[in-house]
Amino acid sequence: MCGIVGYIGGQQASPIILEGLKKLEYRGYDSAGIATLGDGDSAIRRSQGKLINLENILRDQPLAGTVGIGHTRWATHGRPSEINAHPHKAGPVILVHNGIIENYLQLKEQLKKAGHTFKSETDTEVIAHLIEQALKAEDDFEKAVRQTLAQLRGAYAVCILNEKDPGCLIAAKLGSPMVVGLGEREFFVASDIPAILAYTREMVFMEDGELVIFKDGAAHFSTIAGNPLEKKARHIDWSPMMAEKGGYRHFMLKEIHEQPRAVRDTIAGRLLEGEGDVYLEDLQFSDRQLAAIKRIVIIACGTSWHAALVGKFYIEGLCRVPVEIDIASEFRYRNPVIDEHTLAIVISQSGETADTLAALREAKSRGAMNMAICNVVDSSIARESAGVIYTHAGPEIGVASTKAFVTQLTALFLFTIRLGRANCMIDVAHGQRMIAALKMIPGLLEETLKLNEYVEKVAKKYMNARDVLYLGRGKNFPIALEGALKLKEISYIHAEGYPAGEMKHGPIALIDEEVPVVVLVPKGSSYEKTLSNMEEVIARSGRVIAVCSAGDEEVRSRVETVIEIPHLNEDLDPLLLSVPLQLLAYHIAVLKGTDVDQPRNLAKSVTVE
Repeated sequence: MCGIVGYIGGQQASPIILEGLKKLEYRGYDSAGIATLGDGDSAIRRSQGKLINLENILRDQPLAGTVGIGHTRWATHGRPSEINAHPHKAGPVILVHNGIIENYLQLKEQLKKAGHTFKSETDTEVIAHLIEQALKAEDDFEKAVRQTLAQLRGAYAVCILNEKDPGCLIAAKLGSPMVVGLGEREFFVASDIPAILAYTREMVFMEDGELVIFKDGAAHFSTIAGNPLEKKARHIDWSPMMAEKGGYRHFMLKEIHEQPRAVRDTIAGRLLEGEGDVYLEDLQFSDRQLAAIKRIVIIACGTSWHAALVGKFYIEGLCRVPVEIDIASEFRYRNPVIDEHTLAIVISQSGETADTLAALREAKSRGAMNMAICNVVDSSIARESAGVIYTHAGPEIGVASTKAFVTQLTALFLFTIRLGRANCMIDVAHGQRMIAALKMIPGLLEETLKLNEYVEKVAKKYMNARDVLYLGRGKNFPIALEGALKLKEISYIHAEGYPAGEMKHGPIALIDEEVPVVVLVPKGSSYEKTLSNMEEVIARSGRVIAVCSAGDEEVRSRVETVIEIPHLNEDLDPLLLSVPLQLLAYHIAVLKGTDVDQPRNLAKSVTVE
């Protein structure tokens, strides 16, 4: 998501930081800023939009100083604007921050009561005010930072300056990436290697709960609690392009591996565990409004439409509200039945999808309540919707959507809890169980990603197939559709997804010893039926690739290839099932030599009808 660069040494900081921020543009951003310290005086320059805007400001108003921090912001809390751009300042404290502070609202209220005035809408500004407050009590920069970090819940990577201590830069991390570059009596800090690769190849990778103080030409590493640490540098020999991709061969593979973090960010600050409920800060519908909903229409395109299909199972099954799924490009041309008791939910990664935006406007013109599930803050769809759930997936560079899809599923699950609590179909205990399961998903996604090397071997076995079928039942049928779409998009192999029970109504005619059939058969209510469908494929010499729950010997004994995933419950299995299908498509495409990140004829955001 956001990008951080910091510098302390003998050179002018501003040019180094600006160049570093340019190297992080691939991460996506909506605003940028730089702050420097020199002789106890600080200066900040910020701008909305691209770095060229900040560069133009710096040309007219240059920054002097050999200590500095910079930031490119991907909006989470607060719309994209100059006032919400980093760095943020409170008294003598200046900082930049990546991540999400879950308890910022409570901290902000405490600070307001203590007389603090806030200038931005961000969660980040709270950190600056907390450090300022601690400095007033005791003029000890290091101690103030440690005390503040101990109060934060959530994820952060921070770089902090203090006008009263101009020869010092402090950085710390918890749940967000941070790397330190070592020079000759100079040091670099960044959220990713490309930002500082031109200046040093000796890197120290910080771990969660660690802090570093740069002062007097030395770097002192410790835990946030204050225990000293010995850190070893690692020599980086990546090319600049490899560095942008985090060492991964393609952006798509990097983004597949970012899914645990993306889900954590999507649920961060939103789970009210004791109440069995969720807090959706930008939804803005009361319980009474939600309880009055008689019908829901979910509108989307492509991968987002597949997420919508899973959402139908969630909402109907748990909230007992009827749900209809519409393809955005068809919605407004069929004279849809919409009224004030209908909630229209539009889903779009970019928030700029032309067909989806047109469908939103059509629904609004017919009096429907409306909301969006979107990844980009202040995008057109987000601005025009009455409510929004941001997915916080971060920028997705690869055309084939991966982490955006999984976070859309997460957002739909969050909305299901909120709706079910509002209309009394989900009680406190049930809500608590759903939240407990959802909290396990990031860790289980990390476990599932360990299949990467194994799935690569599976891909070698099936890479020359001309046709592939994907079968699933219930919530897993949309995942079969999504798996087939991924294979089509990036490998150019013909693939189709079907409900497993529909196979005998046509697709079974395609099955022979040349056709691989991916069957999604995790434990759950449709397990036995799916097993029967799988047997029908085997009886016709189909080559079955079964994706099943770990330890399922019954499946393993029957099929040619098995991919085992951790089993949680059938509501959240779709998130875990998505990963091996993404990896299978990716590795087959790599083996076939296609352009994985930019497949032919496709664009990341479809902004024309």
